[in-house]
Amino acid sequence: MNTQIEETKAAKARKPFPGWLYGVLFVLFDAIGVAALEWGVTLSSRVELSSPAVGWGFVSKMWTDLNFVAVLNLLLCGIVYLVVLMISNRFWVATPIYLALTLIAAVVERFKVSIRYEAVLPADLTFLKTDAGNLMSFMPAGAQWIILWVFVIFMLFVALCVFLNRIDGRHGLMLRGTDQQSHLLSAVTRLLLVLVPGLFLALYAAQAGTVDSWANKFSSAMGDTPSMWDSVYDAQRNGPLVSFIRQLNPKVMEKPDNYSEETMKEIAERYEQAAESINTERDANLNDSTVIYVLSESFSDPSRVPGLKTNKDSMPNIRSIKENTTSGLMLSSGYGGGTANLEYMGLTGLSMANFDSSLTSPYQQLVPGQHWAPTINRMWGDAENSIGLHPYESSMYSRATNYKKFGFSHFYTLTGSDVISHQDKLGTSPYVSDEAAYKSTLEQVRYTNDNQFIQLITMQNHMPYHNWYEGNDFTVESTTNQSLSNSERESIETYQKGVSYTDQATADFLEQLDEVDKPITVVFYGDHLPGIYTSASQDLNNSLALHLTDYFIWSNKASSCQGKKIDSADYSSPNFFVAQTAEHMNAKVSPYLAFLTLMHQKIAAMEPPVVNKIQGWDRIPEGQSVYLDSSGNPLSASDFDSETKQLLADYKLIQYDITTGKNYLKSTSFMNLPTK
Repeated sequence: MNTQIEETKAAKARKPFPGWLYGVLFVLFDAIGVAALEWGVTLSSRVELSSPAVGWGFVSKMWTDLNFVAVLNLLLCGIVYLVVLMISNRFWVATPIYLALTLIAAVVERFKVSIRYEAVLPADLTFLKTDAGNLMSFMPAGAQWIILWVFVIFMLFVALCVFLNRIDGRHGLMLRGTDQQSHLLSAVTRLLLVLVPGLFLALYAAQAGTVDSWANKFSSAMGDTPSMWDSVYDAQRNGPLVSFIRQLNPKVMEKPDNYSEETMKEIAERYEQAAESINTERDANLNDSTVIYVLSESFSDPSRVPGLKTNKDSMPNIRSIKENTTSGLMLSSGYGGGTANLEYMGLTGLSMANFDSSLTSPYQQLVPGQHWAPTINRMWGDAENSIGLHPYESSMYSRATNYKKFGFSHFYTLTGSDVISHQDKLGTSPYVSDEAAYKSTLEQVRYTNDNQFIQLITMQNHMPYHNWYEGNDFTVESTTNQSLSNSERESIETYQKGVSYTDQATADFLEQLDEVDKPITVVFYGDHLPGIYTSASQDLNNSLALHLTDYFIWSNKASSCQGKKIDSADYSSPNFFVAQTAEHMNAKVSPYLAFLTLMHQKIAAMEPPVVNKIQGWDRIPEGQSVYLDSSGNPLSASDFDSETKQLLADYKLIQYDITTGKNYLKSTSFMNLPTK
């Protein structure tokens, strides 16, 4: 009895923690949660020169670069913490709940990065709903020890909270009342402190991915710098929560006013008739040949850059190839980056020009959540006929996930279950050579007599360039009053030598394909110029020149179309390649390919607004998309004739239906090639 009385007196004697101490502890525990999330994604890369671990730099850049994205993460996590706090009304209850949430999220991030080198994406929420039973298959080796250590750390925090709760005279009670009126005031205050911050977070999440919205501007002002090519680096650089929220609700496209099932059926019928008309003059089948798409990383002609003079030709073989087959210049949406966007357009026939400026990377923001992804490789039938190769990380641009969705049976890379067979490098370059990439591709071609669609994304000429090649005799000089810096000169000259290696390797690759006894057509293109032309990029008049790369469509001796050159090929963009390939092969088309054929006759190339700076991940919200005619001259949308306007309107309807609409075209024959 005496013991109980003494304990009661002792409890009454304990002083309640002052409000300022709760504030300090709130910020401290909030920071611990943010640090845990950052720990979840801070791992060394499995491949050299991918995402560097950020760690302490996430915080230190506040005073080194005046970048306050760490504060933005504290704010967003703090809102979650505050909502839990107000719902429970107990500091020492809310704190363990908040820390449990962040630690669980951090462990999940850690496991996914370890297994797939990819941060948690919004599309993973769908996976949890549909395939939760397979979650254990994603546990990395040693996962039990990580779980154990995190559990121990969490229990230490729980013990700390229990201890502080005992010595805190108010036991963490946040808002309390002594009478009915104060009880009511306390309840209203708690409700407001749940609704107002919660509403802010909901509105922020809804608009953070929309260019020029208040949330997007707020994130940018705080230092959010999207790095969409690498989800892990993006999460490391900007914080996992900011990176995740930014991708929750991207604005894909404006819904066309006349979008309906009836409208889409009319479009399907219109281009079914166009396909029938085109097919009367064609006698081949597209999928009776193997088609190889070669996206050559950063390949372009250095001698075409304004203000530069090179000492010799870097690409004599490809220049000769272009003269003897379908070829031209490709309008690129990127400069110094954006590879996957060009790749996406080539595989889908869709155009980045039709998307809202908020959609900066379809591979991350769109494809993972798509219900229907009718890529061109599906025209070759079973998944075993679709092969992808990329001598780098499979997780870059979320390719490993997306290529499965696209219907590829294998995607050979340096990591994952399908490892690419040849990995040789040149000089001191950190990247696999194009010669090695072509060897791996040839193995896939020779593996079967069946016709295939093969997608190769090379890596040899990826930035940066640091005097990798011994005996490099390429030189460059400026033809303007502005001289080149030593670093710019070294980069350009190293890049020139890399282009020359690609030039020879490509010629050898085509020569070996000529010896294969089955029809093969190659679509070769450079995705963008490297972002090394500092001097040239300062002149806005060079914008178009810095977005034109080389492409060609070539067929081997076993094909009936070797040496063919189609009309209107001088300029193009990747979305038109499949239609041009069908024309080059004299192959019959689907209604969709018929549409792209007619569209290309009116507009040779199209891309969203472009700028002379290294590709960022904030699209330009203003300005007309770039349209070129067959001679490479810019076109104004206001001058289009009625037929061109109709085609563009149909293009937007088609793209909307496929990507974010109700997929009305899926139930039609719009994507189907004519039966043989």
